[in-house]
Amino acid sequence: MASEVEIHGFYEERFEPVKKVLADSIKSGNDLGASFAATINGEYVVDIWGGYSDVAKTQPWERDTIVNVFSTTKVMSVLCVLMLVDRGLIDLDTPVAKYWTEFAQNGKENLPVRFILSHTAGLPGFNKVIDVKTLYDWDQIVNILAAQPPSWKPGTRSGYHAITQGYLLGELVRRVTHKTIGKFYQDEIAVPLKADFHIGLSAENDSRVAEMIPPEAIEDITITPESRASKGFFTPALLVKDFLSREWRGAEIPAANGHGNARSAAKVGAALACGGELDDVKIISLKTIEEAIKEQSYSKDIIMQIPIRWGLGFGLNSREMRLGRNPRAFCWGGWGGSSLVMDLDDKISYSFVMNKMSNTLLGDFRAANLGRAFLKSK
Repeated sequence: MASEVEIHGFYEERFEPVKKVLADSIKSGNDLGASFAATINGEYVVDIWGGYSDVAKTQPWERDTIVNVFSTTKVMSVLCVLMLVDRGLIDLDTPVAKYWTEFAQNGKENLPVRFILSHTAGLPGFNKVIDVKTLYDWDQIVNILAAQPPSWKPGTRSGYHAITQGYLLGELVRRVTHKTIGKFYQDEIAVPLKADFHIGLSAENDSRVAEMIPPEAIEDITITPESRASKGFFTPALLVKDFLSREWRGAEIPAANGHGNARSAAKVGAALACGGELDDVKIISLKTIEEAIKEQSYSKDIIMQIPIRWGLGFGLNSREMRLGRNPRAFCWGGWGGSSLVMDLDDKISYSFVMNKMSNTLLGDFRAANLGRAFLKSK
């Protein structure tokens, strides 16, 4: 019989079932190392972690262990743009080209900012084959996207902009603020909230990064230029080893390479769940958050191939994606299993971050089990 898994951190007594779910997941082998955190009214009620940060099981997952959370990063990037909307520096219904002149090419002259946030812009991938190293060249990528025609009539359907959304939003931030989105995020969100989450990770943090473990029986998760998924997601052939490289970690890939843990993700989520203000730091107004969680589209997403009810950058509570009982619950998650859920009605946020990847792009069972345990216990 395997020894009991030691779970570290803090949780209020009523959330003992959450601790048990995480321990059982690690004990069963579904997880290698992981963290889960939850807040109510902006205060942590759960902040736990356990397991290992490496496949050899020589390094325990520590309090300050961080890992690439893939598309959970989008919550942070979307929030950056919404903050500029809140300040009146970006208008949701104004053409992107007003802020980014070069974007007015190949039928995109009147494409509004709103469509990029809602994944309805028709730019879900790149229409030319690029090398993975091109993802590290910001100017080259945004020039490709500026010249590219939409794959469908913008605003008529959703198609998940898995990699491209981050560059599109990031270039808007850069044009308006003259800062990269990673720098803007750090200055305006991470530092004020004391959230240990990074878009563009400095080398001094490498020792804290957990090793990503691909799904069992797969040596490398590869998305090739010929695959159906790549035509909607991105064209470089990507291997798990790419995500462990210093180049990947150090680049700003605002839809996919954020590094953090459950504590830091839940902290940013708490600011949204509490109406835009946390620890006497005003990030954004409640009015803008409420605008962001208005339904923009609700149909079968042509990339994800499942119905998604999209707000402005967030997945909304729906029949297919249950986030609890409240209509103002919203979320997003990352490839492999990480997730961040927020609820304006109950003022809660909770996040799951791990290093053993599942095959899922959305709706990981481990995150769902922890979320259910938390909601049932609260």
